[in-house]
Amino acid sequence: METLSDIQNEPDSRNLDIDRVGVKELKYPIQIRDKEHSEQSTVAIFSMAVDLPPEYKGTHMSRFVEVLNSHGPVLDVHSIAQLPAEILERLDAQRAHVKLRFPFFLEKPAPVTEKVGMMDYEVIFDIDGSRDESDFVVTVLVPVTTLCPCSKAISSRGAHNQRGVVKYSVRFDAEPVWIEDLIQLVESCASSKLYSLLKRPDEKHVTEEAYDNPVFVEDLVRNVAAASENHSEISWYRVEAENFESIHNHNAYAVIEKKAHP
Repeated sequence: METLSDIQNEPDSRNLDIDRVGVKELKYPIQIRDKEHSEQSTVAIFSMAVDLPPEYKGTHMSRFVEVLNSHGPVLDVHSIAQLPAEILERLDAQRAHVKLRFPFFLEKPAPVTEKVGMMDYEVIFDIDGSRDESDFVVTVLVPVTTLCPCSKAISSRGAHNQRGVVKYSVRFDAEPVWIEDLIQLVESCASSKLYSLLKRPDEKHVTEEAYDNPVFVEDLVRNVAAASENHSEISWYRVEAENFESIHNHNAYAVIEKKAHP
């Protein structure tokens, strides 16, 4: 076989480190554990990167894909957690980063009729690894309903409400928390949950539930943060909420982050 030039391994004279270089937007099938069915098949979109020392011109992009493909046709959670270490070894790097996002589906019964519909939630795994340590952050994006306390207080009829989304990121102490439990924690802090299927009795219930539980965007992030503080397995959290205001031409936004983690 003809010997081909390896340009990536050639020296670079600019003496500049690159923080991250790699591949992104790579789709791959994965299996995720869930409480109801033990595992769920879905498709994740991967980003994988390493640091690059100043003496190297480039990294070997194909090796990221080779690491992923080495696990066969489907990745599970255990394999995902091992990816940074495998990338470090394969590319002879000092730090690796793996990020994947995927839809996670739940069967959700309506609150009154109990008719079942499928709800999808975006989940993100963010894993950083070096030769000595690794860091795993799980993020769920949870859509919710919020009803404005001020609007309710000043109006003789009704109050404005809207859909919002909570981006909830956590680190765990020892045992991970189920994705379903993270979603439920967020939903319990809003005015009302969202559903894919509602009949008229359900719609009445959801409307009245939201009216009985008004929350500002500030209340929403504080509620989630307080619940996180009381959770024995959560060591760090970041709560970011955005309301898509129904009577304004802007969105309302709030963030709380735990300042330190072990």
